[in-house]
Amino acid sequence: MHKYVIKRLLMLIPVIIGVSFLVFFIMSLAPGDTARTILGEDAPIEAVEALREELGLNDPLPVRYANYMLDLLRGDLGTSYKSGRPVFGEIMARFPATLKLAFWGMVFAVALSIPIGILSATKQYSALDSVSMVFALLGVATPNFWLGLMLIIGFSLHLGWFPSGGAEGWRSLVLPVITLGTGCMANITRTTRSSMLEVVRQDYIRTAKAKGVSHRKVINKHALKNALIPVVTVIGLQFGQLLGGAVLTEAVFAWPGLGTFLVNSIKAKDTPSVLGCVIIFSICFSIVNLVVDILYAFIDPRIKSKYK
Repeated sequence: MHKYVIKRLLMLIPVIIGVSFLVFFIMSLAPGDTARTILGEDAPIEAVEALREELGLNDPLPVRYANYMLDLLRGDLGTSYKSGRPVFGEIMARFPATLKLAFWGMVFAVALSIPIGILSATKQYSALDSVSMVFALLGVATPNFWLGLMLIIGFSLHLGWFPSGGAEGWRSLVLPVITLGTGCMANITRTTRSSMLEVVRQDYIRTAKAKGVSHRKVINKHALKNALIPVVTVIGLQFGQLLGGAVLTEAVFAWPGLGTFLVNSIKAKDTPSVLGCVIIFSICFSIVNLVVDILYAFIDPRIKSKYK
């Protein structure tokens, strides 16, 4: 197992190199002058040129990228063009807020989707199954930013139950969590239903029922455990996407997390900050996938035996 974990961690190196180069190249093509953006439109040309030289923006693209990678090898994500502070510190100051939002969004999604998926599978073609699948389809098709705006209009502007933005208390967490968790809930529900339908048709399930085992015990003890692998896969992928894909949701609700920081950094052409965010997102996504693969070994003993 430890060899497998080390191998997967080493695979992060080419991922980080590829992602960082792609983002670095795209940011260099983005319109606008970073130095002019920092100093303002009224800044004298001499000050702009001096800042460009100080930041190394006059160097060729390969030289700038090579310098960045050399700093990255030393654990330095660079200095933010906009704030002048270390990028790592800026990210760590905001990462807990993003992690909190992603965690509760996933808790919301899992708490609703798995029971609904199980009920839909055990009551296939019933009214409950049809309604849950319609809502799942709507959840997949609804854009997060649109749902967030509708929730703000309904529950903040008209009813006044929850704040429209910020991160002050649990009330400010409700609408972003619902917005973020709805799409995940839809995907997990559909996966749980299809996986359970496949499992409940197996011979050992029919044998357990023939032996007089209660329906609830058959579902909870036998069927659910064997249907969990695809569900855990989807949960892991969705959680990784929540960590890196909460950009629009954070922007809509002015949530002080990495998503908002990333959007502001892109507007300012703050390349070190953008690169730092993308690298952290890539590492988080890869680690989540690794954790999911390790969980397989605890869910299915046949997979665990392959690591021995």
